[in-house]
Amino acid sequence: MSQPVPGTSPTPARRSVLRGSLAASAALTLGGTGLAAPAFALSGRPRAAWGVQTGDVTSSSGLVWVRSDRPTRMTVETSASESFRRVRRHHGPLVGAGTDFTGTTALRGLPAGEQIHYRVTLADPDDPRRTGEPVVGTFRTAPDRRRDGVRFLWSGDIAGQGWGINPDIGGFRAYEEMRRLDPDFFLCSGDSIYADGVVEPSVTLPDGRIWRNVTTPEKSKVAETLAEYRGNFRYNLLDHNVRAFHAQVPSVVQWDDHEVRNNWYPGQILDDARYTEKNVDVLAARALRAFGEYTPVSTSHARAGGHGRMHRVVRYGPLLDVFVLDMRSYRNANSPGRQADDTTGILGAEQLAWLKKELAASTAVWKVLAADMPLGLVVPDGAANFEAVAQGDPGAPLGRELQIAELLRFVKHRRITGTLWLTADVHYTSAQHYAPERAAFKDFAPFWEFVSGPLAAGGFPANALDATFGPERVFVRAPERANLSPMESPQYFGEVDIDGHSGELTVRLRAEGGAVLFSKVLRPGRVGQ
Repeated sequence: MSQPVPGTSPTPARRSVLRGSLAASAALTLGGTGLAAPAFALSGRPRAAWGVQTGDVTSSSGLVWVRSDRPTRMTVETSASESFRRVRRHHGPLVGAGTDFTGTTALRGLPAGEQIHYRVTLADPDDPRRTGEPVVGTFRTAPDRRRDGVRFLWSGDIAGQGWGINPDIGGFRAYEEMRRLDPDFFLCSGDSIYADGVVEPSVTLPDGRIWRNVTTPEKSKVAETLAEYRGNFRYNLLDHNVRAFHAQVPSVVQWDDHEVRNNWYPGQILDDARYTEKNVDVLAARALRAFGEYTPVSTSHARAGGHGRMHRVVRYGPLLDVFVLDMRSYRNANSPGRQADDTTGILGAEQLAWLKKELAASTAVWKVLAADMPLGLVVPDGAANFEAVAQGDPGAPLGRELQIAELLRFVKHRRITGTLWLTADVHYTSAQHYAPERAAFKDFAPFWEFVSGPLAAGGFPANALDATFGPERVFVRAPERANLSPMESPQYFGEVDIDGHSGELTVRLRAEGGAVLFSKVLRPGRVGQ
């Protein structure tokens, strides 16, 4: 079991709030391998057994998510204390079948740098006096003073490669370790579900042990329909560790490929016998709608109708801006990546222009580029094509590398300080330092890229490096063979701790079980590190 960072243990009041949240969701305990989503009970009062979530929290605002078991009106009450002696009421939406009975309420006018206690009440829309038992949670708003500091965690890759919720090992237990660290927020770096990942009731490991999965109908095949995508998001919420974590820690969530299907890109037509719907654009629209319904993101981004955009800036006080990138929705087709001219790249021209503008305008000490794919790690897609930025050619930028080179050049010439890249995707943890003296392309300032994950999926060997931007692998921890189960290889998550007095940023790469594998301190005010 991991130990909290000194001075960051949850307060007794906070722990009691979490006990209340768990009691409210006791109906979803992991009692067996055949657990499925409960049927709607259309008598009695509304229930919110799937817990609560918060997301995109700033110094004055946040989003609260809940799922009901029937049509209902959502209301959120916030307070400075767990006793809820004095409350402020936030009126939420009418929740119904159109959003799979999920709803998100925006909280505005919150005090900065404070612990917020909240409770969600669901009421019968025809009889407001008929309410369900409130579901409670808590979170901290971002500080408005630099000296308060910021600490957050990141990871990705959840319920992948057939490794689902295993009650024999306590489910997704890395979530409980992260909860005990009590971060300000969690950055989910993509692959928040595996919509293309079938979960079997049991898997025999190489050493003869049996891995048992909780199963549901929606996880018995690849997701194609909107109902199946929704069921994939519900699957993760069956885990008690996930629900307890969400009740305490707000999230910043982005997507990558497995929210739709492996290695997808816009315009792709599938040659995969598992799918009856071959048009990936149709699948992606359904997946985006489910994503917007089941994650607390702004409705101006992932809309319930399957429109909107994922990329955004989450401003977390004077120390930190998080630039949430979408390296999936605007990319060109996966290819050998040897084009000498590529204006679409992996971000698309519009998103690249947006990113340049927002980076140049940022006054935060640190600018985290939350990428759902790595820059200098070679991620293949089949025998000839490539999935990420790098394509194994160590020379001058080609293909998608051209767009990244343009961005890195912009950061250097505009003297934008305090940038670092965080990602997941490759199912191991590592730290890469990029420097022009080692690179084929030299017109950029040095920077760091940190990789973590998986959080609840298979572990894989380390990817090769592409020398175009001069990466040096300073640290890596990865298994020797592919798709090691969480019973065979630890799960990984990263921690970022920004000191409010010095402004120094410390990155820690952590392994399930409490170990800090690698630590790096970065100093503020520098264009390159």
